[in-house]
Amino acid sequence: MNTTMFKGTPVQLVGTEINVGDKAPCVIATGTDLSDVEVGGAKERVQLLVTVPSLDTKTCAAETRRFNQAVNDLDICETTVVSMDLPFAADRFCSTEGIENLTVVSDYINKDVSKAYGVLMDDNKLKGLSARAIFVIDRSGEVVYKEIVSEVTDEPNYEAALEAIKLAR
Repeated sequence: MNTTMFKGTPVQLVGTEINVGDKAPCVIATGTDLSDVEVGGAKERVQLLVTVPSLDTKTCAAETRRFNQAVNDLDICETTVVSMDLPFAADRFCSTEGIENLTVVSDYINKDVSKAYGVLMDDNKLKGLSARAIFVIDRSGEVVYKEIVSEVTDEPNYEAALEAIKLAR
């Protein structure tokens, strides 16, 4: 599967491609306190799973801030932002940016989340980072919405993702 990066340069994505209707894999990522954090699978709340290359970019930071506010306003889902940043850097980002309404985790050790959801970039300058993607997972663990942003420097379709969350309630 391909996405694009920086003005249309193709980037190959590797891992298991997950689509709407598929069961969301249950995977472990690393929390900002170095704890194991489980994402995906069936849970008591709808899940918004957001993958970004690095919180240390304008687009990723803006996206995380926007979802932090949006999910606070909704209060109907569990939101997790996954990046390849070290947990210490992610913790510092959350403290600096006032991120309190969602969970930020790192996929830096084995890239398990990125591989399980098919969003690991495998070539070019961003090799080893996650593509910018959104997955909405209903309570039964089924993916009900997916967006892999075609240009990694662009923001996702927030309205479509938030609408999918409301419909998955």
